[in-house]
Amino acid sequence: MLTSDRNTPHKGTEILAVAVAAAAVIHAGAIVVANATGFAAQGTTALNLTYLGRAEEAVDNTAGADGDVSIQVRRGKAFQWNNSGADPITQAELGKVCYIVDDETVAKTNGVGTRSACGVVVGIDADGVWVE
Repeated sequence: MLTSDRNTPHKGTEILAVAVAAAAVIHAGAIVVANATGFAAQGTTALNLTYLGRAEEAVDNTAGADGDVSIQVRRGKAFQWNNSGADPITQAELGKVCYIVDDETVAKTNGVGTRSACGVVVGIDADGVWVE
């Protein structure tokens, strides 16, 4: 418990450096997730992934182990992802969670328990789905 003022450290979280998973290739502009062990990977249809944001750069860790390289990931913004043709998001999903299909595509449902959550739909237009 504080009994005097404290200079509490802080850092910005709009862009985070995240350690990349072994064998991962992440393209600039891609959906970035944390895998089950907490390392950055490209978005894919899988369970136990945590949506982190958009890749600010391309990273190739195909020859590396977990954490050999890191990637800059932008957070705290709405990003426009492709809408799934097979499981499309419509205006009815505004304000609801959508799900990761791949590193650039989101879908309406969890694919019968095969997809991880991406984020909240904040807009839908002819060019894609805006996800926060």
